[in-house]
Amino acid sequence: MIKTAAELIAKAQTMISCLDVSSAKTLYEGSKSIIIDVREPEDAASSKLNDSINIPRGLIEMKISSICPKPDTLILLHCAGGGRASLSALTLQEMGYTNVHAITAKFEDIKDALG
Repeated sequence: MIKTAAELIAKAQTMISCLDVSSAKTLYEGSKSIIIDVREPEDAASSKLNDSINIPRGLIEMKISSICPKPDTLILLHCAGGGRASLSALTLQEMGYTNVHAITAKFEDIKDALG
């Protein structure tokens, strides 16, 4: 049976830490963390968070270790609506990262809260 993207995202969200904007802002403020934008580069180029690093979802496995060598670093992932961030968070957990959270909100709301 073929699964849809929505089914994969829903399953991932049961296995990871999902944050709303308010919780993400609270966790982010006063912490040493990395915010990763897993959207495509052209999306990030048109509008991005001030402190975010763009690593498209398809490259996260290859690039994360150069950005984040410590497995317990606080990593906040975001995209346009939470789906790609959720799938990326699951991937990072499977790789051994232990403090990974997906912000499952619309990008505009994340940008308003986190700049």
